[in-house]
Amino acid sequence: MHSIPFTIESTDGTARAATMQLPHGIVQTPVFMPVGTQGAVRAVPAALLASTGAQIVLANTYHLSQRPGERLVAKHGGLNGFMGVQLPILTDSGGFQVFSLDKDVSEDGVTFAYEVDGKKTFLSPERSMQIQQDLGADIAMVFDECLAFGTPLPYAQQSVDRTARWEERCREAHTREDQALFGIVQGGFWPELRARSAHQITALGFDGYAVGGLSVGEGHQRMIEVLDWTVPLLPVDRPRYLMGVGRPIDLVEAVARGIDMFDCVIQTRHARSGVAWTWAGRIRLTDKRYRNDMYPIDTQCSCPVCDQHSRAYLNHLLRVGEVLSSTLISVHNIAWFQQFMGRMRAAIRAGTFEAFRAEVHRIYPPDAPQHQAAPGKRKRSGRGGRAE
Repeated sequence: MHSIPFTIESTDGTARAATMQLPHGIVQTPVFMPVGTQGAVRAVPAALLASTGAQIVLANTYHLSQRPGERLVAKHGGLNGFMGVQLPILTDSGGFQVFSLDKDVSEDGVTFAYEVDGKKTFLSPERSMQIQQDLGADIAMVFDECLAFGTPLPYAQQSVDRTARWEERCREAHTREDQALFGIVQGGFWPELRARSAHQITALGFDGYAVGGLSVGEGHQRMIEVLDWTVPLLPVDRPRYLMGVGRPIDLVEAVARGIDMFDCVIQTRHARSGVAWTWAGRIRLTDKRYRNDMYPIDTQCSCPVCDQHSRAYLNHLLRVGEVLSSTLISVHNIAWFQQFMGRMRAAIRAGTFEAFRAEVHRIYPPDAPQHQAAPGKRKRSGRGGRAE
C-alpha cells in the first residue's frame, strides 16, 4: 500500500523524528493532532488554528456522517474546503463510538441509536470507508472495535478476530489512491491478544498503524505496559499512532517507545474550565491568585495569546462568563502542545531526548496533582505583536 512517504530522519534510542508527506502538507513527527470532532476544533476559528503551529487535525467520521452528512462535505471539495483549513486532516472510523455509545455489534457491523434524535444508524467497514472517502481526509482509519478496560477475555478474543476481519474488509473497500489508510491494533490488556492483533493487522499491509484501546481508564503505568508489548511488533518504516492520548507524561513515554502521532480533546476541553498547560505545570486561571496577575499564561510560550493577554484578563473573562475565554485558552493550549512536541523533536535530533524526558517527569509526574502556579520570569511589556 504505502501511498505516503515516511522518512525517519533521526533516532535517540527508540524515539524517532520523522517526516510524513501528505496531500495537504508535510507533517513532522512526533506530532500532536488537535481534535475537531464536528468539523471544527472547539471554539477555535480556522485562522487562529493556523497560528498555533498545528500540523494536522483530526475529525470524526461518525458524527460528520450524521450532521451534516458526508455528501454535503463532498460538495465543498472535502473537509478542507468545508472547514476552511489548509492543514492535513485525519478522520477516525467510528470505532471509538463502538466503545463510547450504546450499540449492537454483529459480524456485519454496528447499529447505533444516534444520541441527538434516536435515529438508528448502521456502520460497517464498507460504510465507514465510503464516508471517509467522501470526507476526503488525507488519512482514513479502519473500522474496528475499541474495547473497554475490564472487558472479559472471551469477548476480547472474539472481538480481536472480528476486528481483523473488519479491517480486511476496509482494505478491500478503500479505493481512494490519494488517501492513506491506517490499520489499528487492538487486544485489550492481554499480551497474547495484542500480539495476535498486531500479527493479523500488519499482515494486511497498511500505510500506518495505530495502537487503539488505550486511555480507556487503565492508568498511565498499564498503558505503558501495553505499549511495551505492542510497539515492537509494528513495522519500523511506517507511522505509528497512539489514539486518544494527550497528557505530556503519556506523550513523552510513548515517543520513548517509538510512537509518532497522537490526538486528544483535553487541550480544548480543559480550556473551557480555565485550565491551561505551561512549562511549570497546569494552572487553573479561575483561581483568585490570577485576578491581578500581569504575566502571560506561560512566560516561555510564544503563542499569540501569551504575547497579547495577561492572566488577569483571562481570569476576568472566565469570571464574567465571556466565551472568548474558551477561544483564547484553547489557542494557548494547542499552541503549547505544538511547542512541546517541537522541543521533543529537537531533543531527538540533538541526542538529548533522555534529558527532555526527565524534565517532563519533573514537571508532569504520572500520578501527581498538576494544578500549580506558573511563576513569572518576565513581565509583559505591551500588547502588540504577533478546533472536539
